[in-house]
Parts: sequence; C-alpha cells; structure tokens
Amino acid sequence: MQSPPIGTPGKPWNENDKAAWLASQSIQRAYSEEVVAQLELLTDTFELERYGALSYAPERYPLYLLKTRQWASHKPNILITGGVHGYETSGVQGAIRFAQTQARQFSERFNFVIMPCVSPWGYETINRWNSRAMDPNRSFFKNSPAEEAAAVMAYLQSAAITFLAHFDLHETTDSDNSIFRPALEARDAVKQEIWDIPDGFYTVGDTARPAVEFQGAIIKSVEQVTHIAPSNDGKIIGETLQQHGVINYDVGALGLSVGVTSAKFVTTTEVYPDSSKVTAETCIAAQVAAITGGLTYLSERA
Repeated sequence: MQSPPIGTPGKPWNENDKAAWLASQSIQRAYSEEVVAQLELLTDTFELERYGALSYAPERYPLYLLKTRQWASHKPNILITGGVHGYETSGVQGAIRFAQTQARQFSERFNFVIMPCVSPWGYETINRWNSRAMDPNRSFFKNSPAEEAAAVMAYLQSAAITFLAHFDLHETTDSDNSIFRPALEARDAVKQEIWDIPDGFYTVGDTARPAVEFQGAIIKSVEQVTHIAPSNDGKIIGETLQQHGVINYDVGALGLSVGVTSAKFVTTTEVYPDSSKVTAETCIAAQVAAITGGLTYLSERA
C-alpha cells in the first residue's frame, strides 16, 4: 500500500503534517448550491434550523437540519443523517431526496429530524475526514474532538428528543482502498489491510440492537432498486453476515454516528456507487428505498 507524500514514513503525522494534508485538499463542489439551496426549498413541510457551523469557515459551512413543521408529541420520532462522511454523495442527496419526495406521505405517522450533510467540508472536498484529518464517523463520543460529531450530539442533547429509529446513510467506495486507507496508514503509521469492497448494497446493524426484521425489510425494499452485496465466504467487508445483505458492528464502541441515540431501530446503509450496474441516480434511489422500507416496517409492526 503506497502512502501519500506527506509526513515521515513509519511515524504518525504531527500537526505540521496535518496542515500539509489540509493544504493539499481542494474544493470540488458547492455545499451552498447542492445542499443548502435544496433545503431552503422545503420550508413548507419542514422547519429549517441551523444547529451550528464549522469553525474552519463558519460562513461557508453552516450546519442545517430539517425538522417536521407540524411536530406532534404522540408520533414516534425518526432521525435521518447523511454525509457524516462527506464524500459519500448518495447519503447526502438521498436524505434530501427523501425529504423532497417521501417525507410527506410518512408525516402522518412520524416526526422527522433530518441532518442531510453532517460534514459539509468533507462534502465539498470529497473527503472521508474533516479538515483536521479526523474521521467524524469514529468520533461520536463524549467530548468529541470532531466538531461535526460534537455539533450533532449537542443538538440532540439540547432537543431531548426520544427517537424510535435512526437511519444513517453511507456508501462504501473504491476510493476507500485507493485513497482513504493509504492516508489512514500514513497518518497513524499503522498498517492497513485492503478492504474487500462488495459490489452491492448492504446494511450495518448494531450488535446490541440487531433488529433483524427491520434490517430485512430495508434489504427487501432496496432490492427493488439495486442489487444487494453478495457474501464473500459468509462475510461482507470482513464481518460475519447476519442475514442477506446485513452485518453488525458494536457501534457504540466504535464511536459511530448510528450509536448516538437510544433508538430501538438503527441502521447504517451502505451503497456501492462504483458498480458498473448503477448510476448516481440509482444510488440516491437506493437510499430513499432503504428509509421507506424501514419506515413501512415500523408503520406496520413497531
């Protein structure tokens, strides 16, 4: 595995190395146009709330969420997060598309909080990390140094909302092996193995809250849109397959976003955008199908 030309091989990055890495990044798309402007069009259905801003550039990177405008205390509450890893495009656009196209039909049954782009700097620079070379999706713990994660947790604590379910929208990309794992190896001076990147969609449940039927309903819904990742000797990305297209992690121990609430039903979706079988539109549709499949299950059984 070839390391990026930053830092001293065999030594973890220091602050100067991280600054050099940051200087090597570039803006590749516009958060204000592709995310914020789309959210501003949804204020007939949702309240648009600013829950923070990134200190790196607070005017460029305000943090926004959508909250059900006609909030009803008797309805179960649903949290949807996207863009915890900013480079995972369909997570961001899938959360927005759900708000645009499907949220209204489910609003009779549920209240929603939707945080479509948790890591806007990562979205613009197409990055897994934040501007401080931290992975936000390993940073959801008390006194988090990743301000993207800290802002989400601060909002949830202040809002004091109890959630029935949390959908966290992600992708598994070929760039995990070609860019981000080599960078991780260089940053930490710890050998990183190449991932087995599956061709297809899968979900990650919580070992403490596996919700087998809920995960299965998501997979069944997504199968109508795109293909499900096959197992590799009974595993996906090295983790034991729990059922078709589903693996579990100890999400709390890993500091993952999906562990941020005590919701009974939690899932991390994983779309594979580099497959020759899909388009960008397919990936967005798969994220929406994951949410609607889960919500339909909850509507009927939870």
